[in-house]
Amino acid sequence: MNYYQVKLTKNLSEHKKILLWLAIIWTAIVTYFCLASFKELPQISVSNFDKLGHITFHFGITFLWFLVFRFKKLNENKRALIKAFLFSFFYGITIEVCQDQFTTTRSGDVFDVFANMTGSLLAVILIFFWIKLSKKSKEKLNY
Repeated sequence: MNYYQVKLTKNLSEHKKILLWLAIIWTAIVTYFCLASFKELPQISVSNFDKLGHITFHFGITFLWFLVFRFKKLNENKRALIKAFLFSFFYGITIEVCQDQFTTTRSGDVFDVFANMTGSLLAVILIFFWIKLSKKSKEKLNY
């Protein structure tokens, strides 16, 4: 193994750690915002505004955990995408159950679960097209 291969392997290892920490921190932030009380803050009077937050949160969760799973071992997109979607899906359900059972200022909402799934599905669609585009650009470079 030459110097550049070792350096590339070390750099990839550092990127994996950064991605893992980003995913963990994002998930922790989402957990906080989903379980904390915000009654003291001014209320936004746009109907279903919180659903946009759920979509954004779960888009980020799915995207970041896809990157973590993608670069973990096998570098297989399909498996990583499925794992990231399932993680976001079950995490979203778990948070809604926790809101209902363990908080006094929050309640579980089935429509929040649908908003979570919408964010996850948007991330899956974006990642799918991103993968497809990157494959096409690689094919063009090989000709």
